[in-house]
Amino acid sequence: MTAARAAALCLALLATAPAPAEEPGPPAPPPAAGPSQEARERWEKLSPEEREAMRERYRRFQALPPERQAEIRERLAWLRSLPPERREAIERNWRAFQRLSPRERQELLQRFERYQEMGPERQAQMRRAFERLLNASPQERQRYMENLRRWRDMSPEQRERAREAWRQRQRRP
Repeated sequence: MTAARAAALCLALLATAPAPAEEPGPPAPPPAAGPSQEARERWEKLSPEEREAMRERYRRFQALPPERQAEIRERLAWLRSLPPERREAIERNWRAFQRLSPRERQELLQRFERYQEMGPERQAQMRRAFERLLNASPQERQRYMENLRRWRDMSPEQRERAREAWRQRQRRP
């Protein structure tokens, strides 16, 4: 699984719906009449650097195969069809994911590659955990990642002992 596909999967986990494109990309080509007044106003408000970045994204989009362009257009249309509050939540989660360090993102993405194999209850549990991690402070994320590394380094027997110790702590009043 590529990093871009894995990133899209993470967003889907957060949104409990298909992920928008890993890069929003440009909208579908405007109708023959040209861009809307609103689009023109947004464009005019961009700085020269932002405009150039948009042009570059459009060039990259144009270089994609037609099937990939169609997929991005479909995902963008899906995102635009959502209620504003839902769209904002998805975009907020995506920005939070992007703020993670590359190492943190990669480690999380590796875990989520197995997501589709999980049952619905476990998927919901994973979405909640991922949302908490994205919203955590850098110190909390670091602690989580250290715990994850320690867990990964444990033998199956050590993991089972750790699970049992956790269960015992949960049973105490």
